Amino acid sequence: MIGIRRAEPGDAEALVELGGEVGAEEGAWLLTTAEWRSIADERRYLRAVRRHADAAVYVAEADGRIVARLSLARDVHPASAHVADLGLMVAVSHRRRGVGRAMLEQAVAWAESAGIRKLELHVFPWNEPALALYTSFGFEREGLRKGHYLRHGVPVDAILMAFQIDHPS
Repeated sequence: MIGIRRAEPGDAEALVELGGEVGAEEGAWLLTTAEWRSIADERRYLRAVRRHADAAVYVAEADGRIVARLSLARDVHPASAHVADLGLMVAVSHRRRGVGRAMLEQAVAWAESAGIRKLELHVFPWNEPALALYTSFGFEREGLRKGHYLRHGVPVDAILMAFQIDHPS
């Protein structure tokens, strides 16, 4: 059984471990294979996020283990404050089992409660499983950002995808 909840500072170690596992996979799904932040920095980040309505981090748990992370943040510019950026990672052991879809449903629920009208994400062009998940969920490709990221010092492209949130009038 999968449970989804807001991340807590005590989840920092498990989240850093999850990031390390996903980052080390052959598929090159993340920007880096190195630890993106220390456990202490992750703990500080999670504390800060819990104090702000414009951002959230959720985790999916299975058998007492964190198996997915969802990060959401509203765009800071007033003209695009109706847009939020989304980041998702799922442990290889729990892919193709509905975890990613459940996390995307959580993202939509958060967006609706926060007055967000559009969710955006970037995905590498070679990440076909993620592209399939996002497309089947209803995300649409909005563009290709050539050389948008540096991965180990090498420019790599990113596909920009978006999901429109239907708000009642």
